[in-house]
Amino acid sequence: MGFFGKIIGALKKTRDNISAKLSALFSRGIGDDFYDELEEILISADISVATAEEIVEQIREEARREKLKDKEYVVDLLKDVIEDILNEAEVPKIEYPAVFMLVGVNGVGKTTTIGKLANYFVREKKSVTLAAADTFRAAAADQLTVWADRAKVRIVKHEEGSDPSAVVFDAVSSAKAKNTDVVIVDTAGRLHVKANLMAELQKMDRVVAREYPEAHFYKLLVLDATTGQNALSQARIFDEAVDLDGIVLTKLDGTAKGGFVVSLCGELHIPVLFVGTGEKMDDLQPFDAEEFTEGIV
Repeated sequence: MGFFGKIIGALKKTRDNISAKLSALFSRGIGDDFYDELEEILISADISVATAEEIVEQIREEARREKLKDKEYVVDLLKDVIEDILNEAEVPKIEYPAVFMLVGVNGVGKTTTIGKLANYFVREKKSVTLAAADTFRAAAADQLTVWADRAKVRIVKHEEGSDPSAVVFDAVSSAKAKNTDVVIVDTAGRLHVKANLMAELQKMDRVVAREYPEAHFYKLLVLDATTGQNALSQARIFDEAVDLDGIVLTKLDGTAKGGFVVSLCGELHIPVLFVGTGEKMDDLQPFDAEEFTEGIV
């Protein structure tokens, strides 16, 4: 199954959540209450009120300007507006050597995502080193080692409780010496000690910038798609701390609330780079706004 099939499949719950409502709405024609009801449908898919209002207002203005009454044109217009919002945030071009620091709260699937991301770059014929810089969660390094073995990549790790920045230092030093294409850094996710966690992430950020200035550095936030709108508050917190370059979505196949991604791009202007579409090792795909839009509308 190609990426298009995977993304459509992963968004089935979201699409099912709104498709029947949209069909019922369009079957009644474009009347006085049409736009209010359309806004309610978008909000039901976890698109924020602000973003839903923006989408509906754009559609209303365009339909009025073009004197559109045919529902098929309005559906196409809805898709165009959503796709434009998803494309508002510029996706950074991945250049090598590259260091990816993955951040996010515990439980979002960060370590699993790192394993899948390593596998993705191996398939792209890149050499990869993992840095086990979550030194606080019990067995985090062991879990990452399992993924390193499965992806057949190197891993740098220290004892539990050691300084995460020391792990990052050793990993980037090793990568430089071996001309490694990609370093992927795992990090702690204890958001309940937010100040300490953010200070740790900022310290690791400085280590990479100081020790490996020639590398292209990407800070990616891993978000559990099933959390819906709550993911926006997480994104704001991490973006303030480390200036995020992009988002990786996990568990997209487990939610009917995939519309929050539209708000994420529209309000925070942080691009989505990768999407987890299932449990398998190769179920991590580059994000595509057009295909995502087709998946939800």
